[in-house]
Amino acid sequence: MIQTKRNYKATIILDNRGKEDSVDQIIEGVKKEISAVQGEVTAVENLGRRDFARKTDDKFPAGVYIQVNFAAPAAAPAQLHERLRLNATVYRALVESV
Repeated sequence: MIQTKRNYKATIILDNRGKEDSVDQIIEGVKKEISAVQGEVTAVENLGRRDFARKTDDKFPAGVYIQVNFAAPAAAPAQLHERLRLNATVYRALVESV
């Protein structure tokens, strides 16, 4: 049976404090997480470093935001969200259908 793929947009805040990896290397890791849930990345946009409107940690007042557009099966967003939650370089993730 052929699985139909839907289009999604993920907005992700990266946490690279104390990490030797560059932002580009972290983005490559996020792309691998998406491909692990049978997703195909179509576009990646680095939105840069932005201050948080509400700080939850005084030692982390800003983060690097990225947006990733991808196509994946319907079950992929929940799986991806769980995988990103366990990833130490991802601070927050929001996956929405486009």
